[in-house]
Amino acid sequence: MSNDQKVLVSGSAGFIGGYVVEELLSRGYTVVGIDNYSKYGKVEKSYDSHPNYHFHEEDCRNVDVMKKLLADCDHFIAGAALIGGISYFHAYAYDLLAQNERIMASQCDAAIEAFRHGKLKKVTYLSSSMVFESTEHWPSKEGDERRIPPPLSSYGFQKLAVEYFARAAFEQYQLPYTIVRPFNCVGIGEGRALGDVEVASGNVKLAMSHVVPDLVQKIVKGQDPLHILGEGNQVRHYTYGGDLARGIVECMSQDGAYNEDFNISTPESATVRELAEVIWRKIKGDAPLTLVSDEAYEYDVQKRVPDVQKAKDVLGFECSTSLDVMLDEVIPWVTQAVADGRL
Repeated sequence: MSNDQKVLVSGSAGFIGGYVVEELLSRGYTVVGIDNYSKYGKVEKSYDSHPNYHFHEEDCRNVDVMKKLLADCDHFIAGAALIGGISYFHAYAYDLLAQNERIMASQCDAAIEAFRHGKLKKVTYLSSSMVFESTEHWPSKEGDERRIPPPLSSYGFQKLAVEYFARAAFEQYQLPYTIVRPFNCVGIGEGRALGDVEVASGNVKLAMSHVVPDLVQKIVKGQDPLHILGEGNQVRHYTYGGDLARGIVECMSQDGAYNEDFNISTPESATVRELAEVIWRKIKGDAPLTLVSDEAYEYDVQKRVPDVQKAKDVLGFECSTSLDVMLDEVIPWVTQAVADGRL
């Protein structure tokens, strides 16, 4: 299967970016990737030598580089960002705002140019469920981000700004957009980030602060009783990376997505306690589980529940991978990464 469309993916060496590149290549697109390896350092990906993948180790904040790469692209998936787990929101409060604004402005400047003088059709922007950080009603529906108080974390606020960039570039320059809001992506390929702040959690130091790999790491490293953040009643919708990538590509490619925004997530919810129990059973079998609560983070949103009806109605898209299936892939991967000393 092949088509003659070329897609630029920024942040292509990242966690979500990796899944997106894989999905695009499987659908026959030519993919141009840009990443400066600032998060994980140089990471080998399964598609590095794919004939339709062209990678550039560059910084998205360089507008000239972005203009050059976008000049002959049909689509642009703007995924580059300084991003991490919840520890990032605290350790890098200013950088998350300042660096991500520079990345965003550069990407939009280049995209406006490519739309005017090249063949760029649209930009698909990656926002975040964190735009709903301050909500007090659930599920969060598209449009709620404009009706609720703004996010308290600088990360959530900057992701909301991404959506304003998207709409403003359309308003002034007619650059079409689709906004995608992923919810709690789970998958393989996420290693220890270079700038990650190590957080002590009981007897295990963690450097991801993403709940699924963190819990797996702790159990594999023998932590018992198992430490969780806060009471463990936080509600999340864990979305498989492969599903998320399919959703992003549907958002990019479908006409119905033009100038629209979509929550992309599984409809299944789980508390951190429930998640810990499932992971523990998969690794430890019948061994008794004891949970200990560590002090929670300030920005640990207690409930993040998406309304996913719009993606279903407009795009005919649903995230179908169950938590059970996701964990059967992630647990062996994290276990191996711990054994290899990567985590």
